[in-house]
Amino acid sequence: MQSKSLFLTSLLILLTLQLAFAHLGTLTGTVNDAQTRLPLRGVTVKLVGTGKLALTDELGRYRFDRLAPMLYRVEFSHVGYASIVQETAVGDDQTAHIQTSLVSAPVNLSAITVSALRPADQQLISSIDIKLRPIVNSQEILRLVPGLFIGQHAGGGKAEQLFLRGFDLDHGTDIRLSVDGMPVNMVSHAHGQGYADLHFVIPELVESVDFKKGPYTTDQGNLATAGWANMRTRTTLDRSFVKLEAGQFNTYRAVAGINLLSTAARQQDQSAYLGGEYSYSDSYFDNPQHFKRVNVLGRYHSHIGSNTNLTLTASTFWSKWNHSGQIPDRAVDSGLIGWFGSIDPTEGGETSRTNLNAQLTTVTPKNHIIKNQFFYSNYNFELYSNFTFFLNDTLNGDQIRQKERRNLFGYNGSYATQATIGRTSWTTTLGAQYRQDLTQGSELSHTKDRTITLERLQYGNVNEINAALYADEVVALSSRFSINAGLRIDYFRSQYDDLLAAPATTKRVTQAIVSPKLNLYYTVNPGLQLYLNTGKGFHSNDARVVTAENGREILPGGYGTDLGIIVKPFPRLLVNAAAWYLYLQQEFVYVGDAGVVEPSGRSRRMGLDLSARYQLTKTLFADLDLNTANPRSLDAEAGQNYLPLAPVFTSTGGLSLQTGRGLSGSLRYRYLADRPANEDNTVVAKGYFVTDLQANYSPAGLARNKYTLGLTIQNLLNTRWKETQFDTESRLKGESQPVSEIHFTPGTPFFARLSLTYFW
Repeated sequence: MQSKSLFLTSLLILLTLQLAFAHLGTLTGTVNDAQTRLPLRGVTVKLVGTGKLALTDELGRYRFDRLAPMLYRVEFSHVGYASIVQETAVGDDQTAHIQTSLVSAPVNLSAITVSALRPADQQLISSIDIKLRPIVNSQEILRLVPGLFIGQHAGGGKAEQLFLRGFDLDHGTDIRLSVDGMPVNMVSHAHGQGYADLHFVIPELVESVDFKKGPYTTDQGNLATAGWANMRTRTTLDRSFVKLEAGQFNTYRAVAGINLLSTAARQQDQSAYLGGEYSYSDSYFDNPQHFKRVNVLGRYHSHIGSNTNLTLTASTFWSKWNHSGQIPDRAVDSGLIGWFGSIDPTEGGETSRTNLNAQLTTVTPKNHIIKNQFFYSNYNFELYSNFTFFLNDTLNGDQIRQKERRNLFGYNGSYATQATIGRTSWTTTLGAQYRQDLTQGSELSHTKDRTITLERLQYGNVNEINAALYADEVVALSSRFSINAGLRIDYFRSQYDDLLAAPATTKRVTQAIVSPKLNLYYTVNPGLQLYLNTGKGFHSNDARVVTAENGREILPGGYGTDLGIIVKPFPRLLVNAAAWYLYLQQEFVYVGDAGVVEPSGRSRRMGLDLSARYQLTKTLFADLDLNTANPRSLDAEAGQNYLPLAPVFTSTGGLSLQTGRGLSGSLRYRYLADRPANEDNTVVAKGYFVTDLQANYSPAGLARNKYTLGLTIQNLLNTRWKETQFDTESRLKGESQPVSEIHFTPGTPFFARLSLTYFW
């Protein structure tokens, strides 16, 4: 009798639910940019008076299910666009559809709401920043990530040295960088693991920067321990343009972006454009840099079906330069060289990269999203450096050459589906990724004057495969509380052919790693959200290291957690704060400059991040980022456990002006505090405080201007500062004994540039 009663009760509940939902309707819609007609993702869609919210996806779509039949007021808001309200009626058992176009408008922080659908949204910070602080050079792309500091070793030739969350990331060891989903980091690179050169990106073509700090995102795998960032370039151009720049130190630059299809074709959801850049500068060093850079990019975008988007991108990049290298304090103090001088004036390099990227997004009739991406890069690199001068070879000097040729290809694919039952909705994403790097002639050699090869120290080929599967689930239990859980499995096969061995030898090792993620978000009200991020990430090691170590510690894990808050205490103030912790396991690190393997041991980092954005007036905005870190080695005694060059306190901030009447600009500062340069903190890398200025004038106003005049000043106060610093043992010519002290690259002095941009 109990079983029969339970069955009848369950049946009654199901029938009641069916009757309750029998006469409910559905509201769907798409949102696009009124000028480009491209879909807008991340638009907040609110059903006024109901408490229901949604965000548009990559195709600009949103959906509300189980709505009572009535007239609804639908509000649309997005950073950098004017908010609008539309009305539509939803009938019994019917689906209503709205097509919405948003018009660009000045940023208004009052329109921004905090939502469980936009969890821990540092993406929101990025969207605000890129609207208020237009990117004027490639370095500014990376500085859009709050707390990320950069240092240039070669005046724009090499990849930047990166600093984030208590990490000296070198050129990318623990931060994953990509452009339109295509990886930038080069694993097992001749100059060091994870080397990430972003100079193939034309700054004026960057549309947005997606990022997150910590190892908490399921589709971001290798190297994403301190965090990750993905630069998204423009799918289409609203207008063609030509930009000319000229500045101090014999600096010239020309940039252009040309629409290749007619306005009628673009209105039919097709677009194509060609972008190009040429740069030249002798720079501020005593030894002229003769820096040259060429960039070309072409992109085609089309709706090849009613529910399928295709984007094809091809680009090529080439750069060549001389650089002055790192110089020792004693050489400057003694007057041997000046602040911008050089010990070995024959340092320099040449690099190139050609990319092909195909992205296909399909929405099935049942509202499933399928993404496929195929990418290929051909990459070449040659760099001459001299860090120790005459330490090892007192006659010829210690100059080295690092060189490689690389083919990189891979695939990113995902399948996503959404479902709703009552007040609970969830999104399931399944993904697969593949990447293979094939290098030829990965080389470390002892050279002289950039022309003579004295000895090959390492020479071989790398064949490295990284394949991954992942599953990600986002469950919105209510409009206030959501859970994101994910699991990722990565497989690596590392192979190295040692061509210096007699006979040549080949070694290969394999290993896999599982990375779970769990993130919780609770929105107290539209002005307050709490979140907890937890997850495991990892950082692969150089193939030459793991094969030499017979596969030990190929994939040391990193375990992190963030406890944070996003709050809008006032309509025009947005604050994001987090306390974080990160633990890294033992790993072996390949030091490309020396060709040796060094164990780094276990480490832990903890700190606080604070980002604030405040709208002072309708046209004036202020921003502030504060970041603290306490990085320590866990395998060394107290007092001997500092992590060299790891930042302990950084801050950036400034004022941005957007008048809408032709004037715009920003005044910004960046501050990096003193930090240990060695393990016992007896040598200190000095901090710096530098200010920059950007001013623009458009006679016809920002929206419909024909041309824009710009002035960029780096280091407005002409501060003397050290951009990169290392505690290095070296010997100058004629010295009887080596000396260990700070070696540095001088930072940019007062550097002014004028620009003229013409639009049509």
